[in-house]
Amino acid sequence: MKKIVCAVLASAALFALVGCKKADKTASSSNAVEALKARGTFVLGLDDSFPPLGYRDDNNEIVGYDIDLAKEVAKRLGVAFKAQPIDWDAKEMELETGKIDCIWNGFTITEDRINALSFTNAYLNNDQVLVVRADSGIKSLADMKGKTVGIQSGSSAQEAVDDNPTFSSTIGSMVMFKDNITALNDLDIGGVDGVVMDSVVANYSIAQTKKPFVVVNESLANEGYGIGFRKSEPELRDEVWTILNAMQADGTVAAIGQKWFGKDISVIK
Repeated sequence: MKKIVCAVLASAALFALVGCKKADKTASSSNAVEALKARGTFVLGLDDSFPPLGYRDDNNEIVGYDIDLAKEVAKRLGVAFKAQPIDWDAKEMELETGKIDCIWNGFTITEDRINALSFTNAYLNNDQVLVVRADSGIKSLADMKGKTVGIQSGSSAQEAVDDNPTFSSTIGSMVMFKDNITALNDLDIGGVDGVVMDSVVANYSIAQTKKPFVVVNESLANEGYGIGFRKSEPELRDEVWTILNAMQADGTVAAIGQKWFGKDISVIK
């Protein structure tokens, strides 16, 4: 009888402990904004080779359009800001393990990502495009038949190619790169015949580096960039989006756009 009573008491204690843990988890997730403020630092996860949205300048400082937006958001939240470079292939894991507070760096909104994360609306529009050498003779996607395409691993460019069977079934091969800059360097030396990448990054890189590249005038996919948060923290997403809307209304977003693009290209509404 004693053993039975002890077993019942142990089970009750276990259920109580589990119940407390669930309550704590619910409480923490429902107060994500307060929890962030208590931590005191807004940590943004990014690919630090994605100009002009987030990249390292000549002084090895992480700068960019997204960085300036996020710094102002952190300021208005009353916390410090930290840009945390991550492995883009493992970005969702970095978020779920709590190493970062959000993924914000040319992060394309897709159906799979919406199901897995708490996403804001789009703040910028983008296209997946093909970049080739100016002397390649490649004028269209069809001209890539049998040729080699470079793509950043884990990027939406890969999805754009996979979702376009007319294009993907005719190319010769795909080569995966850690980032777009490395892919463009390989294009420069003839390692690949073209690179599928974000138009925002492609046009900026061509203008800045003056390398003999051109963007083929055909889009593989139209996209929108959003900010991804943990699925359990929609209130933090909503708070950041509210601040961004206020920044759009008071001209801050336009000023940051002017700095990086020469105009306001935001689609925040």
